[in-house]
Amino acid sequence: MMDQQDKLRQLKPEKELFIGIDSDGCVFDTMEIKQKECFCPNFIKFYELQKVSKFARQTWEFVNLYSKTRGLNRFLALIEAVKLLGERKEVQLRNAIMPDLMPLKEWTAKENKLGNPALEKYLEKVSEPMLDLTLKWSKKVNEDIADMVRGVPPFSFVRESLEKIKLKADSIVVSQTPVEALIREWEENDIDRYVRSIAGQEYGTKAEHIALAAIGKYPPQKILMVGDAPGDLRAAKKNGVLFFPVNPGHEEDSWERLFKEGLDRFFNGTFEGDYEKTLIREFDSYLPETPPWY
Repeated sequence: MMDQQDKLRQLKPEKELFIGIDSDGCVFDTMEIKQKECFCPNFIKFYELQKVSKFARQTWEFVNLYSKTRGLNRFLALIEAVKLLGERKEVQLRNAIMPDLMPLKEWTAKENKLGNPALEKYLEKVSEPMLDLTLKWSKKVNEDIADMVRGVPPFSFVRESLEKIKLKADSIVVSQTPVEALIREWEENDIDRYVRSIAGQEYGTKAEHIALAAIGKYPPQKILMVGDAPGDLRAAKKNGVLFFPVNPGHEEDSWERLFKEGLDRFFNGTFEGDYEKTLIREFDSYLPETPPWY
């Protein structure tokens, strides 16, 4: 059976250019509904944070939607949310007990495919109640997403951009969402036909997706990552390639800009330099690093 990463390794260039595209919050306006209606309620329920639910919700949304950690892998986001929540004075005054996520920290430090399949495989070899609980939480999140999230179309100018991309570039989905959900959402909207592969959390990190699918196959200046989170920018720059930001809260404007000018600049070789730097500077201003309650 072919390893997921082998699917990316074996992609052969058909065009001279390559574009990686994030999905949640970038192509689809699904970040809010997934995080607020599926992730966060289960975060409060599974980790028994009911007595500080208000603060748990604020913290979860800050980590996953409204800060520079937006788009972080769910297990890493869980660790960050518990850390920030436990530091809050209001939470300490209520004597709320934070879950001990040390086993999760240890697992995420040595595993690069941070998804349910890898966690299930790990739990076949070790007995760890906190990881069992975390796997149950993650599976319930997936069930709720499958039940809740439907009928969400791509942002304006996404379809037109994908059509334009396909004429001149190879493209894949680069995401930390489970592959099953990605395939469902891209097929539901009939846009899966525009990309050559759909890579989710089971394929490794976003930086690995780009490295496996594109590095060494295309010149760096002919590789572009399109994303809405700082993690997308880091994945691009770790590989030494270009980045086009979809600005949170201004997604339609960003896709229109990509369709009307960004892609043409990428195609004709004038994207790199001042144009990209200006885009990244603007993008960096949208999301804070420090929580508002600090």
